Amino acid sequence: MGKRILLLANEYTTIINFRIELLKRLVTDKYEVFVAIPGNENNRQIEDIGCAVLELPLSRQGTNPIEDLKCLFCIKRILKIVRPDIVFTFTVKPNVYGGLICSFFRIPYVANITGLGIGISNNGITSKIVLLLYKIGLKSANKIFFQNMSNLEFMLKRHIIKKNYELIPGSGVNLNRFKLLAFPDNNVINFLYIARVMKEKGIEQYIDAARAIKKKHANTIFHVCGMCEQGYEDRMKKLADENVIVYHGQVKEIEKMHIVSQCTIHPSFYPEGMSNVLLESAASGRPVITTNQQGCKEIVDDGITGFLVRPKDSNDLIAKIESFLNLSWEERRQMGLNGRKKVEREFDREIVIQKYMNEVNNIS
Repeated sequence: MGKRILLLANEYTTIINFRIELLKRLVTDKYEVFVAIPGNENNRQIEDIGCAVLELPLSRQGTNPIEDLKCLFCIKRILKIVRPDIVFTFTVKPNVYGGLICSFFRIPYVANITGLGIGISNNGITSKIVLLLYKIGLKSANKIFFQNMSNLEFMLKRHIIKKNYELIPGSGVNLNRFKLLAFPDNNVINFLYIARVMKEKGIEQYIDAARAIKKKHANTIFHVCGMCEQGYEDRMKKLADENVIVYHGQVKEIEKMHIVSQCTIHPSFYPEGMSNVLLESAASGRPVITTNQQGCKEIVDDGITGFLVRPKDSNDLIAKIESFLNLSWEERRQMGLNGRKKVEREFDREIVIQKYMNEVNNIS
């Protein structure tokens, strides 16, 4: 076998949805690959492509210092067992804790800043602590990948990083999985919200827009696809009963939803890295309406592949949906085609995979 490569991530879906092609490439090229993630009954899917899966007790949103300390020592134990030649880390806690332990053992590692997270963006005491940990954890990184320029500039301005950084097009999108779909030709206009159902992802603005638009356009349907957080379960059921939305819960085969939709609405003001929802929608040939926010705006050419709106502004969102509805069928279809061409040109996942393979080859 070749070099031993370990991936640290905060959840199964992070790997299976956005890194599976990288894993397959590493295995095909005869590297010995290990994946450390919290336990999931579907981990067998990762094992089936030839990777070893290790249990990493990590809470994505938890702030319990005792639990985080356990995670830190678990990463240390995993590194001593695996003895990797290279470590790839993704998301905040794996980046911070993985970076700290890799630095201690002098193991080469590559960090991926998939978004700053709410903890950093709120400018409170939590932000200061996380930034301090990031500064320590990223100090010895062989490469730090950023998914948008705003995140990169943020870290440079606060002197968290100084060197060895590079901008990549998010996680990229698998253009073979998300194929260009025929544009729906019917009188019913289906809009999609695909995200965790939470305030920061713009669910309140989406609900406001659904209420307003449906009063004027009876031929519109507003779908919500995603797991509920922040106690939104009862709210979604009530809105579905009132025929404001259609709630699907978490959808595994989201491609089927794109088949019937004409537009994806992503009113997020969450500090994204690069929105995979928007990449997958555009790859499918669907126009998108999203916020002029880091990790979202980079994917949209305003008025050409979709529309940009002001974050937290329901009225602006409603106005842009009206603009979309005022387009002809051919204009909507062309907007979707323009989005597909953009992701083919700028966001192909193969670009991201090659960046990682370059680092593997550069680290001796």
